[in-house]
Amino acid sequence: MGKIYGLLKIAIMVLAFAVVLTGAYLLYNRLSSQVQLGGIATVAHTTASQDAAGEGTETQAEVEPAPDFTVYDREGNAVTLTDFRGKPVILNFWASWCGPCVSEMPDLQDAYDTYGEQIHFVLVNLTDGNQETVESATKFLDEKGYTFPVYFDTDIDAAAAYGVNAVPMTIFLDAQGYGIAWAQGAMSAEMIQQGVDMVLGAE
Repeated sequence: MGKIYGLLKIAIMVLAFAVVLTGAYLLYNRLSSQVQLGGIATVAHTTASQDAAGEGTETQAEVEPAPDFTVYDREGNAVTLTDFRGKPVILNFWASWCGPCVSEMPDLQDAYDTYGEQIHFVLVNLTDGNQETVESATKFLDEKGYTFPVYFDTDIDAAAAYGVNAVPMTIFLDAQGYGIAWAQGAMSAEMIQQGVDMVLGAE
């Protein structure tokens, strides 16, 4: 019985790793056309081409909306990314044990205080039930007095959809759900403002 349990545990770990790798591959493909700009990578939505006369033109590239996922709010209600369509979104993946995540939160709070009516702030906690639980994350937020909206990824659905293997990671989306820019690692106040300006300018 112990041997069967061990083999089953290994099989589950291999499957989980494969899911993360698949998500990372898909995210890499979606963000493969990028321009690094002041610490934020912008997602290119146009491609250069030539018309019949040999003149250079720009055509709209095939771009898909950011992948959807399901997370849970503080009351345990299921929330999807598509629920936030209609306004730009700042999608941030974080954990309370992550030093860089903690370092950028005061600036995210300031941005939320300023732009919370114009932009949906979707801070997704990597709630794996081991390093991070709903209780530990909630305690951290309450102690720090943060008021931005936080959602718990207890099913690891969001992390798998975006291939998140390091936090913090932030994606700036326009009101239709298309990626405009993204950042890996802690952002400065200037970087957050740059992303805000980009998504508001895309409306």
